[in-house]
Amino acid sequence: MIKKILLILVVTFFISCNTKMEYRKNVAAFLVPQPIELAQQKGFFTIDKNTKIATSENLVKEAVYLQNLVEESSNFNLEIINDSSISQLKNAIVLAEKSNLSGQLISKESYTIVSSKSKIEIEGNSPEGVMRGIQTLRQLFVDDFHKKIKRNNWQLPLVSIKDAPKFRHRGLLFDSGRHFFEVATVKKYIDLLALYKMNVFHWHLTEDQGWRIAIDKYPKLTEIGAYRTEKDGSIYGGFYTKKQIKEIVKYATERHITVIPEIEMPGHSQAALAAYPELSCTGDTINVANKWGIFKDIYCAGNEQTFTFLENVLTEVMELFPSEYIHIGGDEAPKLRWESCAKCQKRIKDEHLADAHELQSYFIKRIEKFLHKNNRKLIGWDEILEGGLSPTATVQSWRGEKGGIVAANNNQFAIMSPTSHCYFDYGIETTDVEKVYNFNPIPKDLPLDKHQYIIGSECNLWSERIPNEENLDSKVFPRIFAMSEVLWTYPKERNFEEFYNRIQNQYSLLEAKNVAYGLEFIPVKLKSSLQNNKVEIQINTKKKQFKTKYRWNCTDCDTLFKITPPTITLEKTAILEIKTYKNNKKYGANLVQGYKLHKAINSVIEQKNAYNSFYKASGEKGLVDGEIGIKKMRDGNWQGFLGVDIDCVIDLEKQTKVAEIGANFLHKQLSWILVPKLVVIQTSKDGKIWEDWGSIASKLDPKSEEVSIETFLKINSPKSVRFVKLYAKNLKELPEWHEFYGGKSWLFIDEIFVN
Repeated sequence: MIKKILLILVVTFFISCNTKMEYRKNVAAFLVPQPIELAQQKGFFTIDKNTKIATSENLVKEAVYLQNLVEESSNFNLEIINDSSISQLKNAIVLAEKSNLSGQLISKESYTIVSSKSKIEIEGNSPEGVMRGIQTLRQLFVDDFHKKIKRNNWQLPLVSIKDAPKFRHRGLLFDSGRHFFEVATVKKYIDLLALYKMNVFHWHLTEDQGWRIAIDKYPKLTEIGAYRTEKDGSIYGGFYTKKQIKEIVKYATERHITVIPEIEMPGHSQAALAAYPELSCTGDTINVANKWGIFKDIYCAGNEQTFTFLENVLTEVMELFPSEYIHIGGDEAPKLRWESCAKCQKRIKDEHLADAHELQSYFIKRIEKFLHKNNRKLIGWDEILEGGLSPTATVQSWRGEKGGIVAANNNQFAIMSPTSHCYFDYGIETTDVEKVYNFNPIPKDLPLDKHQYIIGSECNLWSERIPNEENLDSKVFPRIFAMSEVLWTYPKERNFEEFYNRIQNQYSLLEAKNVAYGLEFIPVKLKSSLQNNKVEIQINTKKKQFKTKYRWNCTDCDTLFKITPPTITLEKTAILEIKTYKNNKKYGANLVQGYKLHKAINSVIEQKNAYNSFYKASGEKGLVDGEIGIKKMRDGNWQGFLGVDIDCVIDLEKQTKVAEIGANFLHKQLSWILVPKLVVIQTSKDGKIWEDWGSIASKLDPKSEEVSIETFLKINSPKSVRFVKLYAKNLKELPEWHEFYGGKSWLFIDEIFVN
C-alpha cells in the first residue's frame, strides 16, 4: 500500500512538472524585430496532444515545419488537418493564406496573428508571410521550449499582431571562402536568420584562399582549389558537394530563405587560377593563397577560355541555386596584369574600350548577358560601376553609400552594406549594436522618388579572422538583432534604450540554441586629461548597471583588482587593466590600455593633413592623450592617414626641458599600412625659428608580413623648447612589389611622446 502511494506521488509530480502553466506575460518585451501592431489580452491558449494544425493544400509545407518545431520540444505530436471551415475549429492553430491584407500589409511577407483561448489564427499574404508569422509564434514560447525540455502542453499568450517588412532584401553575407564551415553550421545560421525574419543567405563560395563548390566539369577546382598550405605546413580546406548544397538550399527554402551564391570574378580568383593557371594573364603556376589581402593575379579578360570556363561554372551553379539573383563579386580587382597582358590590351583595342576600367565593365556586362539568357539577374559590389554600369545590374554598395546613390539615381536597384555599419567581421570597438541600430539604409541625400530603388541591406561577415563557429557566433550576435529591427521594422523614431532592454530577453533563447553570442558594445571608455598638472583618466561605463574593477600592470604595481573610482591618476608609464561586470557576471575580456606618461599630454596639436574619419583614435588630441596602441588597427588608439603625410606641430604652452621625442607607427602591409621610411623632428622656442632635433630611419623590412609596431625615438641632450614638429612621409602609393601596387598607402600613428 505504501509503495502504491509513493508511486502515485511520483507520477503526479512528474505530470505536474510537465504541465507547468507558464507563458509570456509581456509579449512586447520578447519580440525581435518589433511588429507594426501588437495588442495583448489576458489569458493564454494551450497547445497539447489534442491541438490540431488546420490548413489548406498550399500551406502543407509550412504546417509540417510548425509540426516538427513543436514535436522537438513536446511529449506529443500535432495532427495536421485539411479543413476549410476554420471558423468552426476549436483547439487549433489555423494557417491560412489571404491576399486581401491591405495598408502597410501589402508585402507578400505580411501576416497577422490573432489568438483566443480556443485557437490561434496565422494569416499571410503568401506562404512566405505565413512562415514569418510562425517565426513570431516561436518567440512567444517560453525558454524551456527552445531548450527542448519536453512538456505535455505549452501556453501561448493571447495576442493580436499585424506585421510586414519595410525592406524586401534582408540578408547576411556568409563567407565560406576564407574559412570553411560545416553543413550543420550553415543550417544553424539559416534557421537563426528565419527566426529573426532575415530572408537572404548570401553565400560567398569562392575566394583567393579557397574554392568551396563542386563543379563537375572542372574537378581541379575542388581537388586543388579547395585546399591551401598554411604557413606552418598544415593543409586547410574543404568544399561542399552538390548533394550537400541541394540539402542546404532545400533547408533554406522550407524556411523561405533565399540562398544567393557568390562566385567571385574577375578578382579574388587565385584558388581557381591555382587549379587552372591557363585562365590567368601570365599562365604561371601559383598556389591557393594562404594570406589575406588583394592579389594581382585575376582572370584574364582577353582570353576566350576565361568566359567559356565561367559560363560553364555558372551553368552548374544555376542548376543548384534557384535564386533570382547570382552574385558575381566584381570587387577589388587590381588591373596590373591586364595593363601588361597582350590579350587584354587586344581586347581593349578590339572592343574600342578606353582603359582597363572599361575592360572590367565589358567583363561584367558579358557575364550579365549570359545570366539574362538563363533568366537570372546579376548583383555585384560597387566596383562594377567602374567603366560604366550595366543597365540591369543590382549594386551592392560597400565603400560607403556612394555606389548605392549612383545606382538609385540611375533607376537601378541597390543593396546597402557600407563598412561603417554593416561589416560584422569588424570588432565592436568599430561597429557596436547601437551603431547598427542607428543605421539608415536610405541615404540622407537620396531624393524621395529614388528611395524605391534601395531594396534593403546585408550584414557582411568576411571570415579572414573568424576561424571557428564560436567566433562566428560572437561576431553576428547580438548585432544582427539591430539589423533585423532596422530592415523589418525600420523604426522612424529610434529608441535604443527600449530596444536594448528588449534584446536582453533574447539571450536565454540563444543559449538554448548553443549560440556563443558576443558583447553589445565596449563596456568602458577611457578619457585622459590634464588636471592641476596631473594626468587624470576618466572611467566611463556604457551602461549604469556595469560595474568595474581595475589594476595597474607594471614592474612595481599592486596586482590586486580594486573598485574603480570615477577617475584614476596616471603616475607612471604603465598598463591599465579593467574588469567589467554586467548583472554580477564578468562581461567580456578585460580592457587593457597602455599609457605613456610624457610632457606633451593634452597639449594643443595642429595637423596640416587630416586623419581619416574611420581611424581617428580619441579625436583632435588623439596623438597627445597618453594612450598607446597595440597590434590591432581598430583598437581605437591609432590615427590613420591615407595617401597623405603626417605633418603636425605640438604646443607645450611653455618652455619645457626636453631630452627625448618619439612616436609609434603600426606596420601591417597586408592591410596597406606601412611605416614611414623616415621621420623628421624639429623644435622651436617661438614657433618661427626651427632647429633640427633629428631624423630617424625605419629599420623594418617593408615587405614583412608580420604585424609590428616600430618606435621612432630620438634622444638628445636636454634643452628648453616650446614647440615640437613631427613629419612622417607617406609613400602615397604602394610599391611595385606589393600585391595592390598603385593603391594608396596608410600611415598609422598612436602617440607623439615628449620627455
